[in-house]
Amino acid sequence: MTMNLFRTLLGAALVGGVLVALPATTAPAQASAPECGPHDLGVSFKTRGAAAGSLFGVLRYRNVSTHACRTGGYGGLSFVGHHDGRQIGAAAVRAPGTPVRSFVLKPGQRAVSKVQIAQTANYDKSLCRPKRVDGFRVYVPDAYVSLFVPYQTRACSRKVIKSFSPQLSHQALKKKG
Repeated sequence: MTMNLFRTLLGAALVGGVLVALPATTAPAQASAPECGPHDLGVSFKTRGAAAGSLFGVLRYRNVSTHACRTGGYGGLSFVGHHDGRQIGAAAVRAPGTPVRSFVLKPGQRAVSKVQIAQTANYDKSLCRPKRVDGFRVYVPDAYVSLFVPYQTRACSRKVIKSFSPQLSHQALKKKG
């Protein structure tokens, strides 16, 4: 940069007696972290209790990579079974209750998504058609490759059940700690 151009720019910045300092970078730190993929996150399920015909639990996401990555929002969730990963019943619906936010997980850090499973006894047996499931198919947010999380239970095999509530729902990811 020539000295005359530098003086012109400095003079323009000093108009009104105020010097404006521009940050070295305008991108927030989390925008520079790559998005977490299924290879970056280990996922497990832990039950947390039951009430009013439902089981409550959390999907626990842990950054198992060696780098920080960005995640947040909703992933995908469904029951699978038949010992071959076939989906059983309808995919989980997105439950309200957790704001959708993007955040960075450093290696070892965790995020959680609350899950509610309505028991098959809540539904008419002929409409529900209960089947044994092997676990969950979990998609981390914005991923097209799923992970398997073991959890044996029974679930309605019908995708559409006209009733008071869905059988499976989950909240947006929330950073833990």
